[in-house]
Parts: sequence; structure tokens; C-alpha cells
Amino acid sequence: MDTMTIIANILGELFAPTTAAYALAAIGLNIHFGMTGLMNMGQAGFMLLGAYGFAITQMHGANLFTSVLFALLLAAIYALLLGIPTLKLGPDYLAMVTLAAAEIVRIVGRSTSMTNVTGGSAGIAPQDFTTQFEDLSPLPDGTSTFLIWTYNNNIANSWWLRIVAWVLVALCAFLCWRWFRSPWGRVLKGIREDENAIRSLGKSVTKYKMQALIVGGFFGALAGIVFILPRSLNPDSLGRTVTFYTWTILLLGGAATVMGPILGSCVLWVLLTAVKETMRVSIPPTVVSSNQIEALGWVIVGIALMLLVIFRPQGILGNKKELAFHG
Repeated sequence: MDTMTIIANILGELFAPTTAAYALAAIGLNIHFGMTGLMNMGQAGFMLLGAYGFAITQMHGANLFTSVLFALLLAAIYALLLGIPTLKLGPDYLAMVTLAAAEIVRIVGRSTSMTNVTGGSAGIAPQDFTTQFEDLSPLPDGTSTFLIWTYNNNIANSWWLRIVAWVLVALCAFLCWRWFRSPWGRVLKGIREDENAIRSLGKSVTKYKMQALIVGGFFGALAGIVFILPRSLNPDSLGRTVTFYTWTILLLGGAATVMGPILGSCVLWVLLTAVKETMRVSIPPTVVSSNQIEALGWVIVGIALMLLVIFRPQGILGNKKELAFHG
């Protein structure tokens, strides 16, 4: 593999669809945790429901707008089911419920009894739910090269998907920027700091928490849609590790910041790809296998994150007066 290909692979992660999907998921988590202080440990559940809602309705001939709305509706219902029994209790209860609920969604999705609906453990093939999205593209068929990157224009991991995904990220970041400075956002921040003080002002803390849980869930559902568009929908690809990556991205970039989730996603995936590509080139396969390189890449990135926790606990863009890793 030549040097330019390696560089293209590494820098291509800056605007890859997966990077955009995780940025969207982290933006949603930022509304939960960064704005409101909600310990959502199951963002993958919102993503998986959004992905299923979109893919299944596309399989049955719904238009794109209807499919996206249905995905958002599922996220709202899911947030209500999680929030009603837990939001009046302590943060630990929400963390446990969201973690367990996300696993329930994944297990139900992959069960053999749901094969006719969700595809079971095999999932749903991309050709069953990507056709309308690809047909919507104004780009010509074939491939295009921009600087050092060459991708298909419309199919799978395409320029069209990249454009839509990052426009969506920009729109969601703008909305968060507005919300952070709105009266609604200031109430959420007050709940994060001292919900008893907000309650003493006559505000319904539970109502605001529910609103935050639903809105953050919307972003999670959109992230799930973007995540599956370049690949098949497999329930195991949206398991516990996805929630872990999303938390890592949020805290890496800086919770309670607008650009933190986006920067954290770009840094994590570029750093991880750079480490893996460097090891593949510099270490012979007889010494370290490809599977071992995958594991070692995460070990090295994990060490880097540990150093960040020690020397900059608030994240890259975070403010110590706002939020840090240690709360």
C-alpha cells in the first residue's frame, strides 16, 4: 500500500459517514448528559430503533420522509417508556434502565421469532432500504475524485451519503447552538447543576428531563439511519460498544460544548485509523496478525484517552467550569 493511499484512508475518516453517524449520536448524548445531566448508557438503543424504523418502512415501500418520521416516532416512544418510570428517581436508575433497554432492543431484533420483520441475526441487506435514498441523489452515476479521495457518487459508501450526513450534522449542531443559548437550554443546564433550585422556581423538572431525553433520542435515531446506509443493518453492530464509543467521543471532544461531539468523532476515528494503518505498514504480518492489529489499535488509542483523562479531564474543547470526566 503506497503512502498516498494510507494518507487518503486516514484523512478520509474526517468526513466518513460512520464518523458523521457517531457525531450525531454524540450530539444527542450531549443533550442528555452535557445539557441536562442525564446518564443515558444506552444511546445504541435509540440508534437501533431508528435504523429499524427506517429500514423496515423502506422495505414496505414507504417514502423517505415517512421512514424518517417513523424512526423519530419510535425514538420518542422509546424515550417515554424509559423516562416515565425513571426520571423522578436518581441518575443511577436511568443509567441502568437505558443500558438494559438497549440490550433488550438488540436481543429482540436478532431473535429468530422476529426474522420476518427484522431479519433476525442476519439483519437486513442494504439493497432493501437504500434504493430510494440513492435514487434521490442529483449526482451522476459512477465515481468522482476530489483531491486524494475517490468514491462512488451514489452507491453505498458514497459522496452523496457523505454530503447528506454532514449537512445533517451541521444542521443538528446549529440547532444545539441555538438551544444552548435559549431559555429552554438554560433550564436544562440549571437542572444539571441543581434540579432542586429549578424545582423551587416552579419548573417541572421531570417534564424538562423528558423533553431532553426525547430530543436527544431523535438525534440518536438519525445517527442510526446514517450508520446503516453504507452497510447492512445488523443488530449486533449497534450493541453496547457503540454506546461506549459515543461516550468516548463526547467526553473526548468536550461535553456541554457545541462542537465537542463533532471534533471528538473526527479525532477518535482518524487517530484509530492512523494507528492501525501505521502498524500494518511497519509491522510484518508474521509478527502481528491483522486481528491483533485491530486489538492493538484500540489499546493504543485507549492509552491516549487515559492520558487525556489525566491531563485534560474536561475534554479538548470543554470548560472545567462546565463538565469534566470526573463530573
